[in-house]
Amino acid sequence: MYWYLMVLDKCTQFDARSRRKEFWIFELFNILIILALFVARFISPWNTGHNEYGEAALFIPLALYILAIIIPGLAVTVRRLHDTGKSGWMILLCLIPIVGGIIVLVFTVLDSDPGPNQYGPNPKLGGFPHLDSEMYETTNPNPPL
Repeated sequence: MYWYLMVLDKCTQFDARSRRKEFWIFELFNILIILALFVARFISPWNTGHNEYGEAALFIPLALYILAIIIPGLAVTVRRLHDTGKSGWMILLCLIPIVGGIIVLVFTVLDSDPGPNQYGPNPKLGGFPHLDSEMYETTNPNPPL
């Protein structure tokens, strides 16, 4: 729940990086909430099949939730793309039917850039950018004696 709320808290931040954990837990909670609202629509006592207004009223919470998570969802996806070293504009690939969504899905599954990139320090390091140079130095593992 922490990761879900963290995404909602940073919903207007498009210029940083997000870990895979943050992105996928946000997506998992979205799927569970949308599924629960969708199922609630069908098991509700107001869903008798004779009242169109009752069925429409049950659709309103689902539609409002989806509208409410559009901006946070875009923001966390852009930050996730930044974490893999890609531009946030790559999210526009989703506009290409089928193939574009698969490409963006692959980008979100990729591991983070190990060190800092143009979008900021690695979020896996917990805000300790000084560890980047120590952990990811490209030095000779066998220095001469």
